[in-house]
Amino acid sequence: MISECSLFLKGVMLGSTVFALITMLGHTRLGHRNRMHHHEHHHLQAPNKEVLKMSEAERVELSNSIRVYCIILVTPQDVRLWAAVKETWAKHCDKAEFFSSEQVEVFESVTVNETDTWLMMKQASVYAFNKYRDQYNWFFLAYPTTFAVIENLKYFLLRKDPSQPFYLGHTELSGSHEYVSVEGGVVLSIESMKRFNRLLTVRPSECPEEEEERGIWRMSEDLLLAHCLRYEGVLAENAEDEEGKNLFNTKTIGMFIKEAITDYPNDIVEGCCSDMAITFSRLTPDEMHVMMYGVYRLRAFGHIFNDALVFFPPNGSDND
Repeated sequence: MISECSLFLKGVMLGSTVFALITMLGHTRLGHRNRMHHHEHHHLQAPNKEVLKMSEAERVELSNSIRVYCIILVTPQDVRLWAAVKETWAKHCDKAEFFSSEQVEVFESVTVNETDTWLMMKQASVYAFNKYRDQYNWFFLAYPTTFAVIENLKYFLLRKDPSQPFYLGHTELSGSHEYVSVEGGVVLSIESMKRFNRLLTVRPSECPEEEEERGIWRMSEDLLLAHCLRYEGVLAENAEDEEGKNLFNTKTIGMFIKEAITDYPNDIVEGCCSDMAITFSRLTPDEMHVMMYGVYRLRAFGHIFNDALVFFPPNGSDND
């Protein structure tokens, strides 16, 4: 997906506004404006129109070279969200697996027998790396309340080298350290996964596990992941578009629209979010399906979109 699709995605945003305005009652304004994400370092931007200069053979080779394995952490209480993710965006991962705190009969999953999210995350990472390190070069970690546009993720990763220690998403600050919020989704290169798993197996004492090891304030899984990766030389990177807007979002479109109505009343859609957004968060199952319709089904008559690069979902997907 490249910038030619901006009109389409703006149309999707407008089409989603009515639904969002109905469902966003009760939401409060959280955090700062999406475009006001000021950190001094570690910003990664999406590629420009360089794809247009490539030959057809180069485009096909590049498209096939980006392989994304999706890790979705779930519990039995998430069964409706679990179903929604399975029926919608997860089909566009090259492979997606659900990691559950316990076995659930109605859905296939990898059971980790842990209720603690951090321990689930660690076990899922070890499992994914050991089993799929030769098949996938990018690993996307998400909660079942996250909606992801995998094609936009792959576009963002076009010029990123998975053999380098990338760890990216929506960054936040904790003291003087940046970390990636798991709520917006986390992307790790194969090199980052390699370093994380090496730490877990060779020097596990450097990566807190038991509750008493996490300190009196009990660090969240986001901070714990950042702590462990930082020890291995992997720093958090914030993903942005050309205008500096976040691509990984920790709120719903409805919440962004509500903010844009206040901050940009004359240009709500432009002020809302990036045209190439990769994730939105805190979604209900119904909102997942609305997003799926808006992103993959809805078309504006009279508008022709010709993307220079196409990422095809795996065989068997009926939602593309």
